[in-house]
Amino acid sequence: MAQRCKTIIASALLLAMGGCTMIPGGHFEGIGSGEQTANLERDLEKVNIHIIDSQLVQEHKIKKAKPIDRAKLSSVDVSSYEYRLGVGDVITIGVWDHPELTIPAAVQRTAEFDGFRVQADGTVNFAYAPKVPAAGRTVNELRAELAKRLSRVIEEPQIDVKVVGFKSQKAYVTGEVSKPGVYPITETPVTLIDAISQAGGLTENADWETVTFTRGNKTEVIQLDDFYSEGDISQNRLLRHGDIVHISRNDKRNVYVLGDVVKAGKVSVNRYGLSLAEALTDVGGFNERTADANGVFVLRKRNLQKDGVLADVYQLHSKNVASLVLAEQFELQPQDIVYVTSAPLARWNKVISLLLPSLSTVDALQDIENQ
Repeated sequence: MAQRCKTIIASALLLAMGGCTMIPGGHFEGIGSGEQTANLERDLEKVNIHIIDSQLVQEHKIKKAKPIDRAKLSSVDVSSYEYRLGVGDVITIGVWDHPELTIPAAVQRTAEFDGFRVQADGTVNFAYAPKVPAAGRTVNELRAELAKRLSRVIEEPQIDVKVVGFKSQKAYVTGEVSKPGVYPITETPVTLIDAISQAGGLTENADWETVTFTRGNKTEVIQLDDFYSEGDISQNRLLRHGDIVHISRNDKRNVYVLGDVVKAGKVSVNRYGLSLAEALTDVGGFNERTADANGVFVLRKRNLQKDGVLADVYQLHSKNVASLVLAEQFELQPQDIVYVTSAPLARWNKVISLLLPSLSTVDALQDIENQ
């Protein structure tokens, strides 16, 4: 059936493009003959036409399902995590049975105010232990070094070291989160998912599928939706100093419903997906008096250089009672174009020919919106 439809489209191309004609309900001007017609003929040869039926819906469901081999997944290992001090961190130092070496907490002063700050040269100064290297060391390593130094004047000193001001290391959470900002790296390990939660979670305009994660000169795209929906823990990351977590807007997560519908426009694809039926409902459905119920098309752009295919075109015969179920089960993808025509079959080729350039136009308009 798909091949027959494609044959009709190709064979009727020259007949339908002889002059400038308006497609009822489509609001597209016709195109002339000559080189432009020949180009569109060649474009149609690069278009795959599919009929939306139960078999197609099932094939798409199978293709969408991505089985995860959980045995091969590696989670973030936080068991061996230890915070390493840096310049600017503030610590408190207490020596048991030697209150003269411990600064008492004042009523209106914080431990951070009274603590010992790691100096620009990476050291801290303490009684009987000046210029103790601290930057790059863990709390336990610094405690051992202080005990070694103080053992010269105190027998078996018992020392307690705590970080009360985490000032040296930070990560950045930017973009579409409720509280974007700078978040300190502390003695409690913080993962990418933790950081998003600390930032208040994703906003309504956030792209929930991917996150841009930058460390140093390397940037990678994290499949956030795989973590949330599939439990793919390999998508998580343990944050370090200078890491940037960026959540983009979901501007490109829209479909466009055009043609003989009540109110043509843009429909957003939410994180739970969008079916063909939902998209048509959001624009008020198609005009029952003028629309051709068998003329519901979905245009989906393909990678011509990679696949050798310009676009996939899916047709729904919505006069069939079962089409309601099919429309509900057919999942749209961002940047799809849904078109409802009032033209007869012999002129649908013209509809498709006129819509093909819009696949690129949608990308161009989206780029302008993002500027």
